[in-house]
Amino acid sequence: MVAYSIKDLENLSGVKAHTLRIWEKRYGIIQPSRTETNIRYYKDADLQKILNITLLNRKGYKISKIAEMTADQIRQIVAELTEVGIAFEDQIDAMMLSMFELDETKFNIILDHQIQSKGFEETMHHVVYPLLDKLSMMWVAGSVKGVHENFVSNIIRKKTIVEIDKLSSADMSCKTRCLIYLPENESHELSLLFLQYLLVKSHSKVINLGIGVPMIDVLEAKSIFKPGYMFTIFNDSFSETPLQPYINELARNTKDTQILISGFQTASQQLNLPPNVKILNSISDVKNFIDLIK
Repeated sequence: MVAYSIKDLENLSGVKAHTLRIWEKRYGIIQPSRTETNIRYYKDADLQKILNITLLNRKGYKISKIAEMTADQIRQIVAELTEVGIAFEDQIDAMMLSMFELDETKFNIILDHQIQSKGFEETMHHVVYPLLDKLSMMWVAGSVKGVHENFVSNIIRKKTIVEIDKLSSADMSCKTRCLIYLPENESHELSLLFLQYLLVKSHSKVINLGIGVPMIDVLEAKSIFKPGYMFTIFNDSFSETPLQPYINELARNTKDTQILISGFQTASQQLNLPPNVKILNSISDVKNFIDLIK
């Protein structure tokens, strides 16, 4: 068990120590433990409760109302707000505590248990992506630091690569050829790796060019590999410049290939799609399309 000072709670939750003391005295939201020498400290459960309360507070719930809720009620509402089933909220909470402690062993034990009991794909849908969404909200609030995000991303990246390797070595009956990549100024590698996993699982032969790939390299790889399909994602790239010229050039040079695109920019910009380009708006769209090309 890790013992936290009130300063630790401030740093991890983004709530000032002065505010935490007011919550403690006025509402009794948390009660510190004390050492034999009467030094106050807080436990994992206290940190998790403060994180959940902070999330509710930033979603518009008044502290006075939160103070009237039971621990189960708080967890239930947080699960609903983060679109996580209550059955998975405990696992996500435990993974977040491991993340704050940078305890890779504990984080891996929890993640491996989920993968073994529910399978990798279900774990990604119901645990990993909700965890990342929750971290995104906490990043905006200042509760999560870059080191925490890197810690989580690196572990999940390694897990995904292991799962891809398992499928690749177990299946030699690849029929469909797919080229996947992220363009320049795009770095969300976890999405690309999960796409690779889904494609390999569908018995496709996949070449993953990685992140930040220039157009010239994409076209060179296309001419060598001759894929039937190309997948890419636009989230951060083209946020300040129009995406249409890039799409036009890519489509013009790959007329015999079906291009699948997704990401925030494909939804936020008005695009005139060439005949060989299709937008996939969600992970469900991606999975449905992959099912069609098996």
